[in-house]
Amino acid sequence: MKTRALLALLALAAGAAGAEKAPPSGKASGERIEIEAVVYADKAAVRELIGEELDGIAVVQLRVVPRGDEALAVGPDDFLLRSDRDGQRSEPFAPSQIAGNAALVVASGSSGRGGMVGQENGPIWGGAPGTGGRPRRMGGDGAAVGNVSDEKVQTSMNSGDKDKESPLLAKLKQKMLPAKRGTEPVSGLLYFSLEGKHKPKDLELVYRGPAGKLSIRFK
Repeated sequence: MKTRALLALLALAAGAAGAEKAPPSGKASGERIEIEAVVYADKAAVRELIGEELDGIAVVQLRVVPRGDEALAVGPDDFLLRSDRDGQRSEPFAPSQIAGNAALVVASGSSGRGGMVGQENGPIWGGAPGTGGRPRRMGGDGAAVGNVSDEKVQTSMNSGDKDKESPLLAKLKQKMLPAKRGTEPVSGLLYFSLEGKHKPKDLELVYRGPAGKLSIRFK
């Protein structure tokens, strides 16, 4: 009996040690909206969620619930991710900016910070709302997305048939938070540029949309 009890205790201890820790989450709500968010800020967590490794990308899983009977418009452009550690601020990437045929991954020479640029036929992106930043075509006028230093950079381009969508691009599109207007809950992922290592407590997800402004902290 003592042996069985010991084995049972060892099994319980092993199960507890092997239990996966829940990813950092947070929530916020207002009169017209409730937002639940989970952040995946390191490569291992992103790889487990997406099934692919995305360098320099943080992923936020969202569930947005409109409140009241009035239809509410919700979309990726309503959100911003910022870090207290180094002041990084990022609006969501479109899937094509991460895995499209025109996407280029940029690695800086010594600063350890990077970003993404594209060819002249890349997708259009714009500045943060209210900042007066003009929309640019990725790479068309020397534009860069993310945190790219002025130092010499090394680039690598996604290869493949330009007319064929990559499996990763299709997956990112399928999982992304859709832009919708209605009264029903909306769920999906957002992809943000985030270079370096950041603790979840240093990250803030900001909602700026028709329902006002909310801040979500992760723990």
